[in-house]
Amino acid sequence: METNNKTAPVTQEKDQNIISLDLMNRMKLHGMAAAFKESLQSTVAESMTADGFLSLLLAREWDYRSDTSIQRLIRGAGFRYKAYLENIDYTINRSLDRNHIERLSSLDFIRQGKNLFITGSSGTGKSYIATAIGYQACKNGIRTNYANASKLMGALKVAKTKGIFEAELKKIERCQLLILDDLFLVPLDAKERSILLDIIEDRHERKSIIVTSQLPVANWYDAIGEPTVADAILDRIVHSAHQIELTGESVRKMKVDKNK
Repeated sequence: METNNKTAPVTQEKDQNIISLDLMNRMKLHGMAAAFKESLQSTVAESMTADGFLSLLLAREWDYRSDTSIQRLIRGAGFRYKAYLENIDYTINRSLDRNHIERLSSLDFIRQGKNLFITGSSGTGKSYIATAIGYQACKNGIRTNYANASKLMGALKVAKTKGIFEAELKKIERCQLLILDDLFLVPLDAKERSILLDIIEDRHERKSIIVTSQLPVANWYDAIGEPTVADAILDRIVHSAHQIELTGESVRKMKVDKNK
């Protein structure tokens, strides 16, 4: 009988812990549940006050939700690959200024609704830098949309024929940062000029665009084609935009040659 009296409180405590874990998971407090489960397998909780232990659980829940939100933003951005600012190679001779990148990494230009143009020949790392800034934006809670410019134009032309263009445009507008990769790879047709103007008009001085292009900014006017539309587009995006002009050979080609 004496043994039963001693084990009863222990059994009750275990049952209560199981109930608590179940409730945390039902309430989707998954970070808190993970921390609580870990505490049951260690002596951490025993060395803490009730207030301290509660703070620990809340902090873990906050971290869990922050990380989940970041991963959701990254998935929603539609990046082609992972890219990180800390992995940018400054040893390659391509006129890339580390100080400029570090200033851009503060993301102030996005908060101010300004744009960034990254130009250079194929393989110089334009897409990687744009994507790395996009990843940084997601980590800071900034909703981002990455798109290959030609594919986006094609998709929006189809949306126009289906009568859902405005809805698709709204999805793009909701993102604080839009990355248009490889813009002007081919000259725009009449429908694409109109679509690009709609996108830019919606974002003008409110939300940011990062454009990567093989064409120098000075050649964009001709790539747009129609002078009136070109004036309207460039007038809205060029002024006060940040610019990165990459030079040199293709980084991809140099890496291939190095591995031969």
